[in-house]
Amino acid sequence: MPVFFFLFIVMPIAELAVLIQVGGMIGVMNTVGLVFLTAVIGAWLLRQQGLATLLRANERLNSGELPAKEVAEGLILAVGGAMLLTPGFITDTFGFLCLLPGTRHWLASQALKRMKVAGQGQSFFFRAGGTGGPFGGGPFGPQRPFDRDANGDIIEGEYQDQTQSDRDRLQHGSGDWNNDEKK
Repeated sequence: MPVFFFLFIVMPIAELAVLIQVGGMIGVMNTVGLVFLTAVIGAWLLRQQGLATLLRANERLNSGELPAKEVAEGLILAVGGAMLLTPGFITDTFGFLCLLPGTRHWLASQALKRMKVAGQGQSFFFRAGGTGGPFGGGPFGPQRPFDRDANGDIIEGEYQDQTQSDRDRLQHGSGDWNNDEKK
């Protein structure tokens, strides 16, 4: 409840007070233009930083790593972008801090210190399929849950991926995909 009180009562009142003071010093039209300018610069910066973060996450996924830091940075970018699109100078300040690479990396590392990323140790609880409800009916009719064996026990375990990546197969010439067509 205190967070919502701050976000929906205290923050808008503070933003209005700052906007009125700045408008009194530089004029109403200049204040509106400055708010619009921060939104445009913020949208451009969000696009640039968001694409860079997405490319880094894609590289980590292709190398078989979990892009946890990039996901955290993506969430921080989304929050920063929303703050920049909200009219006001206080939210713009926090929004720009979220978009700047140095502060964004620091915020992401602080967030990751406080949470454990699922799948970090290659031990997963995997639930394939879905029951869609207590009677086993999903949107496409009854489905069999695949995470239980014949006795109804849940199957849980660890794995180690020993398959070659597509890049390894192409570089070393093994794993020709056209072998099936030649036979």
